[in-house]
Amino acid sequence: MKIAIIGTGGVGGYFGGRLANAGYDVTFFARGAHLKAIQTNGLKVKSIKGDFIINPAKATDNIKKIGIVDFIIVAVKAWQIKEIAKELPAIMHSETIVIPMQNGVTAVDELKEYIDQKNIIGGLCRVFSRIDAPGIIEHFGIEPFILFGELDNSTTERIQKIKSVFDKAEITNKIANDITAELWKKFIGICVGGLMAVSKTNYGELRELKETRQLTVKLLTEIYNLSQKMRINIEPDYVSKVMKAIDSYPYESTSSLTRDVWEGKPSEIEEQNGTVVKLAKQHDVETPVNNFIYSCILPMEIKARKR
Repeated sequence: MKIAIIGTGGVGGYFGGRLANAGYDVTFFARGAHLKAIQTNGLKVKSIKGDFIINPAKATDNIKKIGIVDFIIVAVKAWQIKEIAKELPAIMHSETIVIPMQNGVTAVDELKEYIDQKNIIGGLCRVFSRIDAPGIIEHFGIEPFILFGELDNSTTERIQKIKSVFDKAEITNKIANDITAELWKKFIGICVGGLMAVSKTNYGELRELKETRQLTVKLLTEIYNLSQKMRINIEPDYVSKVMKAIDSYPYESTSSLTRDVWEGKPSEIEEQNGTVVKLAKQHDVETPVNNFIYSCILPMEIKARKR
């Protein structure tokens, strides 16, 4: 199986590295100093599960040069989907499978503007990882996990095939019973990143201070209420489950959105709290905490996009 990893950051670098380490023919799409380092020294993954290096590693900054592949993992930032999606048909055959791994709930719809829906399956991942230095991916928290499934939740031969690929690469994975619900569950949890960005806290600080903990619960509850208005199948005690998960995260850890905002980089604020605000207006749901977070980060986002 030929695999393309579109975006070799914390997510694409880690999971793509695992696939390459298992012997699959993997090509990484990357840019700049990160690309040069991968081409020169290979892709190094430092992980709490054990370090490894892919050398030589196939990598390019030109998607067309990847060639036709059987499986594409799209791991760019959510705001980059629209730009990347139009280039993907050049490396696809009629049966190529595309799995977006973006935060948020808009990636599939954005891919469908350029790719036939039959080629897309839903997916999400959980991992604390980042680019530590050019050519080096660091995995520093929680068991990496991929959840995926057909958009209509059917059980198909190709879904089983993808599972076997992840299994061979020793990537913990599961086929979802309801991938839309699972995407929304992750969406609810990741929107805490905006609150950390505004309050300048990590997960440990956020959860231990009474005031910010209460804000976290309110933020999560707003998005849960929105999901129910939209008839997403999520259990009633899900907010408490998210808080339990947050309580288990490494104290110093943060989200990628949090780090991007702090570093003055373009972030996924539109795809996270911004999407909450947009959908809440459409469905007449009050989301004051998410509105506040989005409004606070928006001026910084505008400045970051102009640089």
